[in-house]
Amino acid sequence: MTLDRRFASVSANLVAQDPAVEQGRMLHAPGLKISGKFFAFASREDLYVKLPAARVHELLDSGAGRPCEIRKGSPMREWIRLDPIDEDACVAYVNEARDFVARQPRR
Repeated sequence: MTLDRRFASVSANLVAQDPAVEQGRMLHAPGLKISGKFFAFASREDLYVKLPAARVHELLDSGAGRPCEIRKGSPMREWIRLDPIDEDACVAYVNEARDFVARQPRR
């Protein structure tokens, strides 16, 4: 199963379970948001999630993720690109991102 199909399945389940989660489009890709703030989106090859900067560095240092560079050479501090090995890993990363963004104060 391709990552975009896996993300579609994870998204549908999360939206059904959590009424605060909405689907939307981020950078022309399917994404998820809570309280109007995006926390995850997917391309055909990568899952992008928003996590605390320290967690992003941890995942980068371990080799589990790659920098999220929307503009080449300018990595986003709280976003990371991942290639989860299966749906359970995808769910875990998406839930971690949702929980992080849900805890952030509203602006």
